[in-house]
Parts: sequence; C-alpha cells; structure tokens
Amino acid sequence: MALLGILKRHRGPSEGPAIVEVTSNQTGELPEVDVPGIVPSDEEKNKVQTETAAIEQQSHNNPEIAALPLQVRQIINLTDDPTLPTITFRYFVLSALFVIPGAFLSQMSHFRTTSAPYSVFFVQIACHYVGHFLAKILPAWTVRLPGTRWSFNLNPGPWSIKEHVLVTVTAASGATYNLAYAPIVLAELWYGTRINPAVAIFFMLAIVWTGYSFAALARQILLPDPEYIWPQALMQTTLFETFRKTDTASPVARRQMKVFFLAFLGMTLWQFLPEYVFPFLSSLAFLCWVAPHNAAANFIGSGLGGMGFLNLSLDWSNINWNGSSIMLTPFWTQVILFLAYAFNCWVLIPAAKWGDLGSYKHGLMSNSLLMANGTTYPTLKVLTPEYHLNETAYQQYGPMYMGLQNVWATWFDYAKLPAAITWIATFGYVQIRNNLKKILGARKAARSSPGEGIHHQYHDRLNVIQRQYKEIPLWWYLSLFLTALVILVTIIACGNLFIPIWTLFVGLASAAVFVIPFAWLYAISNYQLETGSFNELMYGYMVHTKAGSGHQHPCGPSVYGSIAGDAWYRAQYMLQDQKIGHYMHIPPREIFFSQIFGTLMGIPINYAVIRWVMDTKGDYLTGVKTDPLNQWTGQSLRTSNTMGVQYAVLGPKRLFAEAEMTPLPWSFLAGAVIPPILFIFHRFFPRLRIDLWNVSIFFGGLAMFYGNLSTGYTSAIIGGYVVMYWAYRRHFEVWKRYNYLIAAAFDAGFNLNMLLIFFFFGAGKQISMPTWWGNNSESVERCFALT
Repeated sequence: MALLGILKRHRGPSEGPAIVEVTSNQTGELPEVDVPGIVPSDEEKNKVQTETAAIEQQSHNNPEIAALPLQVRQIINLTDDPTLPTITFRYFVLSALFVIPGAFLSQMSHFRTTSAPYSVFFVQIACHYVGHFLAKILPAWTVRLPGTRWSFNLNPGPWSIKEHVLVTVTAASGATYNLAYAPIVLAELWYGTRINPAVAIFFMLAIVWTGYSFAALARQILLPDPEYIWPQALMQTTLFETFRKTDTASPVARRQMKVFFLAFLGMTLWQFLPEYVFPFLSSLAFLCWVAPHNAAANFIGSGLGGMGFLNLSLDWSNINWNGSSIMLTPFWTQVILFLAYAFNCWVLIPAAKWGDLGSYKHGLMSNSLLMANGTTYPTLKVLTPEYHLNETAYQQYGPMYMGLQNVWATWFDYAKLPAAITWIATFGYVQIRNNLKKILGARKAARSSPGEGIHHQYHDRLNVIQRQYKEIPLWWYLSLFLTALVILVTIIACGNLFIPIWTLFVGLASAAVFVIPFAWLYAISNYQLETGSFNELMYGYMVHTKAGSGHQHPCGPSVYGSIAGDAWYRAQYMLQDQKIGHYMHIPPREIFFSQIFGTLMGIPINYAVIRWVMDTKGDYLTGVKTDPLNQWTGQSLRTSNTMGVQYAVLGPKRLFAEAEMTPLPWSFLAGAVIPPILFIFHRFFPRLRIDLWNVSIFFGGLAMFYGNLSTGYTSAIIGGYVVMYWAYRRHFEVWKRYNYLIAAAFDAGFNLNMLLIFFFFGAGKQISMPTWWGNNSESVERCFALT
C-alpha cells in the first residue's frame, strides 16, 4: 500500500502522460548530501548555488528555456558553436577503431552461454581520451584526393565534442549484433543449407536499414518535442556534457569526473565478488539461512530457482535488469514492473505449484517444450526430410507441453502488443493529436517559408538552436527503405530464404504499426516493449493457410521475426541517438550519416564472426561435441529452433488445441480492451492517476520474467526508490549532477569487469574459483533442499 501511495503522489505533467514531474529545490541551496568519496567544499557549494539560481532565473525570464523540462534545462548546455568540426579524418579513424572490435565482441557473445557486452559507455569514455591524443600527435596536413577537388585536413584543430558524439553514435549503430544471425546459423548447422555470404550480408544490411527508415514514421512526433526526454539519451548526454566542461577546465566538471572514475573503478572491482569470487552475494536468500534444508522455505526464498520472496541481490547485473534502469527509468515505471514481478512470483507461481492453477505440473519454471512426463521434447525427431510434421512420430511422442510459467508469460507476451496500441490511442491521444497539429502547422508554414523543418513547430531553446542546421529530407529515408525493400524482395524471390514473399509485406506493415506506440513508450519511460514471440506466431498462422503451404521450414519464423522485429527495434535506437544529437546540437544530416556509416562497417564484421563460429565451433553448437568450457552452447539459437518447430511445423492451431494452451489466443482481445476500460475510469476518477498504470508495461513485466531467476527485483525497487524518488524530490541538485554520471560509470564498470573475467578466466583455459563457503558447489544461496 505504501507503493500505491507513492505512485499516486508521483504525478506527471498536466498535459498528457509524459515524464514524471516533481518539485525541486528552487532556493538554489545545495542539500547536505555526501557524494561517495567526495565532499563538496563551501566554495563549490556557493558556485553550485549561483549556477542554479542563474539557470532558474533564466528560465523565468526566457520562455525558450522555461519550455524545457527541469532536468533537461539544468543538465544540457543551451549554447552552441556551429563552427566546431564534426565529420573529420579523426572521426573516421576512431569510428573504425571502436566499431570493428565492438561488432566482433557483440556478435560473438550471442553464441556463448555467458557474454562480455560491448558498452557504448566504454566508447564514450575511451573516445574522449583517444581523440585528444590524436589532436596532439597528428600533423595538420591538408590532403587532396587525387583527380578530385576534394581535400581534408588530418588535424583540423582541438578535439571537438561534436566529433566525440558522432563517433559514439557510429559505434552505437555498428558495434552491435545483428538479428539475422539466427536463421543464417540455423539453416546451416541444423538443416544443412548454407546461405550465400553475399546474400547473408545484404540480408543483414536490409533489416537494419528498414528499421532506420521506419524511424521517419515517429521522428516528427517524438524527437523535437521537449516533453519526450528519452532517458537513455539524456544519460549519455550528461556524460558528454561532463567531458565538455572538463575541456574548459571547469572545477565542477573536474569534480564530476573524479566521482565518475571512482564509481567506475568501484563497480569494476566490486563485480569480481558476485560474479566470480563470492557468488553468494548475487542472491541473498534469507529464508534459506533460517531453514537451509526445508524444501518449502527454500522454494519460497530462493532467487535461483524459486519465488525470490524476501530475497536481495548485491550483483549489479541482477539489480539492473534493464541497463541502468534503477538510475534512469522513471519511478512510476519501476513500480509497475515490480508489481508485475510480485504478482508473477509471489501469486501465480505458488498458485501453480501448490494450488489448482493448471493441471500440467512438470517444468513449472522451464521455457522448453516438454513431453507429458516432463522430459525435453525431441523436436527434430518429429520432422520429415522436407521439414514438415511427421504425423506418425508426433503420435508416438505425443503433444508438446509448455511449463505453466511459460504459458502465462506467453499469454501476457501476446497481450502487451494490442495493449500498447490501444493505450496510446486512449491515454496518449491528446498529446499526439497536439503534436500532429504542430507538424501540420509547420508543414503549412514550410510551404510559405521554404527551408523550415520539424524544429520550427516548437519554440524551446534546443529546437531554436537546431533550426540553423539543414533537416534530414524525407527522401533520404524513402531511399533507404526502397534500397532495403529491393534487397529483401530479390533475396526472397530467388528462394534464398525460407518465407513466401507476400509475408514480407505483412511483416513490414505490422512493424510500421508498432513503431510509434513502442517508441512513444520508450521515450517517456525508458521501457522497451519487445514483441517476443508474436512475429513468429503470426508467421505460423500465415504459413498454415492454403496460400502459405510449402513454406513450413523451421527457419522461416526466425527470418520473418528478424525482418519484422528489427524494423521497430532499430527505429527506436535511431531516434534515441538522434535525440542525443538534438541535445548536443549536432547537424541532423551528420547524425544520419554516422548511423548508416556504422552499419556499413559493423555488419561485414558480424558476418565474419558468424562464419568463424560456424567453422570452428559448429559441432559444439549442435551438440555433436561437448564443449569442455560449457560456453559455446548457442542457447538462444536453440530457443529460435524450438519456436520454428512450434509455429512453422506444428502450427498454432494444433498447438493451441492443447488444454493448457487454449486461453492463449484470448490474450489479444484482453490486451486490446483493458486500456479503453481504464481510460473510461480515468476520465471519471482522475485523482486515482490511472494514467500512470500503463498495462502494456505491466504485461511486459509479466512476460519478461520466466525461467529460474527471481533475484534482484526487490533490491531494484529499493534502489529505485532511493535514487529516482527520494533523491530526485529531496536532493535534486545533487541528483542532477551525479545520477546519470554514476549510472554511466556503473554500466561501464560492470561491462569492463565482464571483459576482464572473460579474458582472465574464460577466454583460454577456464579457471574456476576454488570452492569455499561463499560459492558452495551445491548451492551458492545455501538453499540445499531446493528441487
């Protein structure tokens, strides 16, 4: 009930369901709160008070500044130097330096049991220092390209913050993995079909470019509006601003960097404990300490195979289940996700285990397909040589069952999609309608005043600054989309992939519907709603129609899912990086160029990794050989293969005919009607703040939890309350200077620790920590009776 009261008081702005609005300390007084390791001097306190008072005075006197949200106007630099260099020789050198290894590591990690993520924060930090190093050592030579009038300078002057931003955006686009790897690998390793390298690379490029072109659908609505802060973009911008201030020898910035590196070093060293030396800290199961040999107490208290009740974690990866979420995601979003977790683990799981919720009692917390006796279903044994269902074998092995937790996770996974659409159509209608009016007004003004773009529809300082730069023309996005479409149509029409060509257009159309609601939700809440298995399900329905017969290859769902899924996934990240460019006053066309350039560098590296893994680790992935390190298991690939058999071979109709699966199709209706019902209640009872109870986030929370990991969520809500509610409301001056900075430091430190553990203890010969009390070989939680 305390959380309910907090949620009611945690009000947002009066117009529209945008970010949370809270009151801050307007007196300019720096609260007496110690930042770990650093104690502010009286001189620094006075400086902060003066700066804060000046900013607030400016916001009262200047409507352009007042139009910005509080945390934006107190973090972002509201002046610009358009003469700073952007796309330079140094930019290309550093882009290659950071994208190539990042694309390699990111793609490789998806084949392994454990991974070492390549953090964009590492790029942000390292790029600052390497950029300054190049500015010192490179000669200021002008190089003229032979046979052209083009020339460039190797060293155009001091390292620019705009170069820094563009290199980071390039890495965010290129130093990542590609969704298309799943069907490429599955086809070759499991089904003996090798996809031509050129086809594979162009397919990988096409799905990314489709997503980037789809960003145009939501860009005018979500990018220039100052109310959409895009929390992840604001966090990265805070780090950029700190580096910029450091370059100008600001005492406050130097102090901020000292805090950053202390937090970075602290997290790097701390994570060796829960991740390697002292894994007991990763899940503190208090009930297991009280009754270590009681089966019921162990199941209730364990966070590694149980309900996680009264369970805490000191492992950042468990606490930060969504990447800096507790220091980034608005508190109302965190409350919704915690309630979803509590309902899942503390209500539904005991009801299924000890009550009458469902008759199938095997594999309660498993996400594998199971036989009636609870053993893993032999999916490959029920396929014909043409990859259709072998009815005789299927009758022999019997129906495919799902663990009950996976059943309700799938139910909510399906429900969250229509819920997201109807939620934005109801609760977000007014704000989006107003945005569309501004866009139409701007277009009308643009016809009478050529050259005006989306930044003329708003009059805050950031949009005023951006007006001086040329806008990205719509035909750039159209050209990118048509290029990707031609590639996909050609590849599929030539029979190089496994789906009928008409399903391509269905996939693109469905993805286009999701772009605006999903990006809208991400822009206000930092919660990325994933489509989960929805795309694979839809493909299963399509190919089991008469028109789709003959395209029931198990790789088909992953091909379709990579096309439809990447379309909205990449659109969101393109918009997020363009919001960083908006905050940092980067010309929009140069942001667009850096994003496309990143994909051109990164995707060939992605394919090279795929080729290397299949040639050297393929037998481990398929299970022909046992990996002695137990790393090259390809667990996510096995999940994709299971869904391929489930949806394409067996078919949704037959799957949902099973008794435990019958309720699943009703989830779409429930997801569609619940938001309008809540909206009606909200209109009659506005004081209940039902507009904060976003059911698509709640459903997403219920869908994202499955398996045997239930630790960290209680720690997360405690940390979220301290950081995003108490500190934000009571000590805003300290919060605004250090929250995003420390969040970036913790993420970067965690990722560096993962790399160090990977290289020191797992890259070559696996080195295990000697068994001791803190990493008991039977149970690190000391839940010895857990089954």
